[in-house]
Amino acid sequence: MADNVESVLSKIRPHTSSSLAHQKAPATLLLAIEATFREQNTECSSTAYFAALLTTLDGALQSSRASGPAMGEGDVIPAVLYLLAAVVPFVPHPVIRSNLSTVLSLTSPLFPTLTPHAPPLRSQITLYGAVLLALDRSHLDAQGLRQAFMTILQLSLDPRPKVRKRASEVIKEVLVAPPPPLVKHPYAEKVAEWVKAALAEISSGGLPKFKGKKADTEGSEAAIHLLAFLRPVLPTLPAESLAPITSSLLLLPRLGNPYLSQSAYSILSDLLTMSLDDPTVDLQSHISELLKVILSTPPVKTDSALNAAWANVLGNTMLAYHHVNADECVSQLSKVWKALWTLLESPDAATRKATAEALSMVGRCFTPQTIKAAVKEKDSAEPKTPIRKIIAQTSSSLESLAYARAIPEVLSVISSLIESLRFRNGSRKNSTAAEQLLLPLITKIADLRVQKTFEYKEAADNTLGTAMKILGPEVVLRALPLNLETVDRQAGREPRAFLLPLLAQPHPSPLGHFVSYFVPLTERMFDLHTTAEAEGRQSEAKVWSVLVEQIWMGLPGYCWGTVDLKQALTPQFSQLLSQLLYNQPDLRPAVLRALKIMVDSNVALGSGEPEKIAKLPETVRVDAISEEEAQANIAFLRTQAESWLAVLFNVFGSVGRDNQGMVGDVISAWIAIADPKVTSSAYHKLVTLFKQNLSKAQNASANNKGQASDSMTVMTQDLLLLILPHLSSADASALFDLYMTTEVLESKDNGVQKRGYKTLARLVESGKVQIDAAAVFKKLEGLVDGLAAAAKKDRFHLLTALVQLIPSESLHLIPSIIPEAVLGTKEPSEKARNAAFDLIVAMGKKMAAGGVVKRNMVEGMDEDGAATANIEEYLTMIAGGLAGATPHMISATVTAISRLVFEFKDSISTQMQTEIFGTLLVFLGSANREIVKSVLGFVKLAIHTMPADLLRPHLKDLVPALLKWSHDHKNHFKAKVRHIFERMIRRFGWEDVYGCAQEEEARKVLVNIKKRKDRAKRKRANAVEDDDDVPKAKPVAGDAFEDVLYGSESELDDSDDEDGPAQNNASKRKGKDTGARLRVDDDEPMDLLSGAASRVTSKSHRKKPGQDAARFKTDEETGKMVIDEESEGEGGAEAEAAGEDVAGNAYLESLTSVDGFKRGPNGRIKFNKDTKKRRREAEADEDVEMGDGEAAQKPSKKNKKKAEPKFGQEFKAKKAGGDVKKNGMDPYAYMPLSQAAKKQNRGARIGIAGKR
Repeated sequence: MADNVESVLSKIRPHTSSSLAHQKAPATLLLAIEATFREQNTECSSTAYFAALLTTLDGALQSSRASGPAMGEGDVIPAVLYLLAAVVPFVPHPVIRSNLSTVLSLTSPLFPTLTPHAPPLRSQITLYGAVLLALDRSHLDAQGLRQAFMTILQLSLDPRPKVRKRASEVIKEVLVAPPPPLVKHPYAEKVAEWVKAALAEISSGGLPKFKGKKADTEGSEAAIHLLAFLRPVLPTLPAESLAPITSSLLLLPRLGNPYLSQSAYSILSDLLTMSLDDPTVDLQSHISELLKVILSTPPVKTDSALNAAWANVLGNTMLAYHHVNADECVSQLSKVWKALWTLLESPDAATRKATAEALSMVGRCFTPQTIKAAVKEKDSAEPKTPIRKIIAQTSSSLESLAYARAIPEVLSVISSLIESLRFRNGSRKNSTAAEQLLLPLITKIADLRVQKTFEYKEAADNTLGTAMKILGPEVVLRALPLNLETVDRQAGREPRAFLLPLLAQPHPSPLGHFVSYFVPLTERMFDLHTTAEAEGRQSEAKVWSVLVEQIWMGLPGYCWGTVDLKQALTPQFSQLLSQLLYNQPDLRPAVLRALKIMVDSNVALGSGEPEKIAKLPETVRVDAISEEEAQANIAFLRTQAESWLAVLFNVFGSVGRDNQGMVGDVISAWIAIADPKVTSSAYHKLVTLFKQNLSKAQNASANNKGQASDSMTVMTQDLLLLILPHLSSADASALFDLYMTTEVLESKDNGVQKRGYKTLARLVESGKVQIDAAAVFKKLEGLVDGLAAAAKKDRFHLLTALVQLIPSESLHLIPSIIPEAVLGTKEPSEKARNAAFDLIVAMGKKMAAGGVVKRNMVEGMDEDGAATANIEEYLTMIAGGLAGATPHMISATVTAISRLVFEFKDSISTQMQTEIFGTLLVFLGSANREIVKSVLGFVKLAIHTMPADLLRPHLKDLVPALLKWSHDHKNHFKAKVRHIFERMIRRFGWEDVYGCAQEEEARKVLVNIKKRKDRAKRKRANAVEDDDDVPKAKPVAGDAFEDVLYGSESELDDSDDEDGPAQNNASKRKGKDTGARLRVDDDEPMDLLSGAASRVTSKSHRKKPGQDAARFKTDEETGKMVIDEESEGEGGAEAEAAGEDVAGNAYLESLTSVDGFKRGPNGRIKFNKDTKKRRREAEADEDVEMGDGEAAQKPSKKNKKKAEPKFGQEFKAKKAGGDVKKNGMDPYAYMPLSQAAKKQNRGARIGIAGKR
């Protein structure tokens, strides 16, 4: 708690030197209070701050009683309120309760005075928000508290945005957190009554309509603020008050204010959705009346925004009505559908989209009785039931001109109808209602899909995909044959290859359909592919190959809990799948996915666990097989597991490393359901193979040291890792002993070592192996000499797992691991470093848990006796590395101590922390940069982590030591030291840090840092409007230790390097000019190391793919880009520059510019000279290019022969817009005096434009 309040106050203290009074006053007051604390030896806790601020506020009010409280920016009362708002959230709740009467007596009378002053008023509101959250039920009736709450409630309609926002947030926070054990806050009823009264006042006021975007009256603004306040607060109000609020909201659309109507409909939608999720929200008595009112007040069809909101609320109303009373809801089905359907004629795309969503909600209101009635009369010519009428209307709309632009929305509605009619009337064997009622409509959509003039093919594919998902390919393909074979094409039937990609999604069709229909089809297609390839028709062969691949990609869709698994997965089909795995790499992913889904879906359905079933696709869950059928499928698959594992093992060994992960997932799924005997048998075969391959690899490396590692050895290790979780204890112990050998852990093959340590770590974590920790540590210590760098990470993981198993009386084993773990923190690999840090922390937690360290059993220690295990004893062991013989070891030890201090800061005593800091401070004077770099990291962490009072006595030694490195640029020491000083100044204050600097030169460094900080603050104050709210801590991402050690707010925001403004200016200029130009006659040398790009200069960064396309308008219906013909001439110079062929121009300029050169007949290079003639030619070329560009903008006119330019033609106004400058020259005659005075120019004729 103290740390939290300190983090907030540390951001206020530096403002003592601010030029802004409202920032300086709180900071000055805070420092005065803390000075008083130091004089009285009072701890700086949140309670102490709270008491001191209340006393200060009381004194300020007493002194200003005669003249009234002063509320100016630099006055005391606003500063006290600001600090109270910052401190109170961290004050213990019992303290607030005991001082409630004092708080109320001092602050409650201030509300009228504070009302004109927004910043202190926001502080007051924040203060009351924290106080209200700290109170229990008995305190909420205190005198003045309810009145203060109602004042804040009134302020939620304040015209000032920040005040209104803060008041609304406080009300919501208070209502969301009622005092236990209450479910609703006692003030919720008051808020509900206030809302009802405010809504009634608005409804009776008859607000005028909007004109433009702003309201004409203050009343309409208050209504808008009220609805904005109501939306987040609505779930916290009492359930019985929601019905009257609903009635009041229904009256708002009648006022004719579009924004109020839209907001009211939106809130009603939220309220109706809430009634579905929360059973306590009872709208049953009002729902029918609500539906009638909404239907009777349809908006004007031209009001697109209001139409969308009205459609949304109507759909939500029907869903809520269906939830309350499904039978009565059905009676309104036709009427609501008809009212919504007319909105599909709207020209506005948003309205049509909202209408389609609302119609899909209405479709979810079908009841089984209504569906049965529709199925019964499916053969009648005239539809009578609501569903039949809906289907007929939907079908006719596909051919109606009125709905031509709404075809995508109509197709979306048909998709929702298919999903709503998945009803099977009991058994899974029965056909769905969608099959019986909608199959003709689906056929019509498929016929539209094959028409070349049909534009909405993607929407049609989505609808057909829904049909495939609900009905299954067996039903869909019966009505819509694929027509892909040669016979079909000869008969003139349209092919429907677009149905093949839809097969992959889960559907209810049995696996037997794939075996009987698609397997023979793919065999015939493969024959056609072979014939075409043999006859040289490569394009046709490719077509058949793609079709075969698409069909097999649909196999996984048949495997989701299929009911006929035992009948369909015959030996012949299994053999075919095996051959595909071996011989067809393109089809392998689909087969592997099918095998995995086959197992996983049946395991989930057979478990009966809701969590596992919830992970399955919705189609599988709705049409799921029974738990008994799923268990029978698993039992059948278990009988196939041995043969499939053999196949998968072979495939795993034959594919490359990139594809082994996919095969491994399938192996893991099948090994999980395999019989234990099968698993044990597979394990023994793999171990035998591993031993053989390992010995072969060792013999090969002995004969030829340069030979590559044996991949078969590594492959068998990977397979052993896959089956490891399912091994028995005996097999796991045998595997552990096999891997704890020199042949594996000191193998010349890095991969064998790495997987050996990984397997050992997994075995230890599984708990299946009984381990003697002392023996294992001793053995591992002897294997460290042959350790490969690639295996260090996994070795650290193994050691971390073993540390957990050390008995509390055998903690003398830990010192033997420490050197290796400490040195591991300096590994080049980030993963290895993180693993080493985890090992160091794990050992620390083991020592902190208690136990005994027998010193006589520690290697190299002759001292007898035993030490009690704790974190300080462990730190003492780690600190032994500071006496290391190499700077590398000392640096690693400092880093390890930093990690431990951060992790166990609450468990380490103050004396121990002081000793650690003092010891490491000595190393800051070391001449070795590696050591100093680690110590600087520790100092930064210590300033962030350790108590300020503990560090303050060390400042006199720390500051001079840091200043010695303040001018060292190597290893970024200068920047690191500056960041540390910035943290120190924030933590201890400028005076304390500056007072410890001894030399004048050193003081200049600190003054410079302070000036940089002040300059950065001034820039931020000028650039951004200051927010007087309590500052919030910035969220950090990633590892907390890494954030403290390598990152800080200083480095991110306040470092203020000299190149910062240049970067900011560059970012501001970004995007203003996207034209690319050639760098031709610049005086600066060209950077030849950057290739051709260096010849092109641009004021913007390189464009990202699609950046140009983002500038074009898009058609909302199709998503296609809309390119206007007029836009070609609107780009001006920017468009012309962007359209140039940069590469071609670069080559041309290299020949003609002053930077270019030519080769003579003898091959000698002759560089171009910067002559006036060449410059004039360049200017003439520019004129010609501009003329060509203008001609290109008018392609409809014929290119005429270019006439001789008239006198002064270059200054002719292009669009009668007045005279213009050309090449920086004014449009009137002039002759520079310096040019006229030259003798060589006297004889030349000068034109009226000053040109020769």
